Amino acid sequence: MVRLAVLLAALATTPVLVQEGAAQEAQRKPSHCLSIAQSAPGLDYVQKASFRDPVPQDRVRLQYIAHASFLIQAHSGTSAVTDFTGFIGNVDFLPDVVTMNHAHETHWTPFPDPGIPNVLPGWGEEHGAGIDHYLDLGDMVIRNVSTDIRSRYGAPAEPEGNSIFVFETAGLCIGHLGHLHHMPTDEQFAALGRVDVLLAPVDGGYTLPLPRMIETVKRLRSSIVIPMHWFGDGTLQAFLAAMEEEFAVVRTEDSALTVSLDTLPGQPTVMVLRPGWLREPD
Repeated sequence: MVRLAVLLAALATTPVLVQEGAAQEAQRKPSHCLSIAQSAPGLDYVQKASFRDPVPQDRVRLQYIAHASFLIQAHSGTSAVTDFTGFIGNVDFLPDVVTMNHAHETHWTPFPDPGIPNVLPGWGEEHGAGIDHYLDLGDMVIRNVSTDIRSRYGAPAEPEGNSIFVFETAGLCIGHLGHLHHMPTDEQFAALGRVDVLLAPVDGGYTLPLPRMIETVKRLRSSIVIPMHWFGDGTLQAFLAAMEEEFAVVRTEDSALTVSLDTLPGQPTVMVLRPGWLREPD
C-alpha cells in the first residue's frame, strides 16, 4: 500500500454546511485508509436491522436505498447519504451529511433540505475547477477524490466534475465510486488509499464499461464490494459472473449490511444488496 504524508491546515471553525466552491480547511488527523491494511480474518458481518436501530460498537451499517444512494451510519448515530437526490423514503429523517455527483440528475438535487448540516457536492463552483472536501465529524471523516465527466451530446468533457467519496469510520474505509466515467489514474488510486468496502456502479455503459469497472474493482482489492447502479438482474449477473473467479459472491435479499474491521472476510467478497427506500420499522 502507498504511504502518504498527512496534510496539515489550520482549523478555524467546527464543520458546517459545505456548498459549491467552498474548499474546507481542517486540522487533518492521520488517515487509517492511507496506511497499511489490517488483517481481516472473519466473515460474520451480516445483521438484519432497521435504520432506526442503534449501530453496535465498532460497527458501521450500510443500507442500499436506491440507484447509487446508500445510508452509512456510525455507532454514535452520525449518518451520511451518498448521491443524494432529495428523497430517501417516506420517513422523518435527515442525515448529518449528504454527498452528490452531477453527471446525471439522478445523483444530486439542487434543493437539498436546509436542515441537512453538511452538503458536499462532488464538483466545483466553476466548470472544471473540481473541489476538495475534508469533513471531520469526530467519529466519521469524509473526503473526496475528484474524477472527470466525459462529454455528452458533443459537449466538452468536464475535468474533475464528479468525485469518489471516502468515508472513514470505525477503522473502516468505505469508498463510493459515484458516477465514475474513467478508470482512476495511479495518483487517484494512491489518494484513495485502502478501501475496505467498495460501492461500485456496474451498469456497464452509463458509467465505466464493465471490463474497465472490473479492472478497477480488482485493483482496489476491497474486502467487500457492493454492486450499485445496475438496471436489472441481467446487468448485475454479468458483473457477478465476471467476478466469481477471484471473488466470493454472496447473494442476499436484504438491503442492509453491518460490518466491522475485525469481521471483514478473508477472501474479497461481492455482497449483493437489494435496494429499498427507508421505511419506519413495523
